[in-house]
Amino acid sequence: MRYVAFLHGDGEGWGISFPDLPGCVSVGATEDEALARGEAALGFHVEGLEEDGLSPPEPRSVAAILADPALAEWREGAVIAHVSLLRDRGSPRRVNVSLDAGLLEAIDREARRRRMTRSAFLSSAARAELRGGRGA
Repeated sequence: MRYVAFLHGDGEGWGISFPDLPGCVSVGATEDEALARGEAALGFHVEGLEEDGLSPPEPRSVAAILADPALAEWREGAVIAHVSLLRDRGSPRRVNVSLDAGLLEAIDREARRRRMTRSAFLSSAARAELRGGRGA
């Protein structure tokens, strides 16, 4: 699940907020740092909603957010980004996947080079892909 975020820069840093989740905000010295911290804030915010017995809202599309007149001032000057809701639930699960033998060899070689397990490498790669290639 990916939420639309507004990034606002003021020359000294960046703020990030989520129009679908008012009150969910964070900051960073750079755009990338604000996005990473925004991802953490998003997970924390949704966790809080669920602890209160509430379901997080379904993310709206960029088009719906751009068409919402109540957000006109909020989105003024904003860079629009998508932030994935990634939550660690603290309970790894064993799964069965099929990969090409050559790809698996390359994964294992790179995981060894990075001193990671295959599972850790695949989890890291999946998170980076879900973040839109931004990495960890």
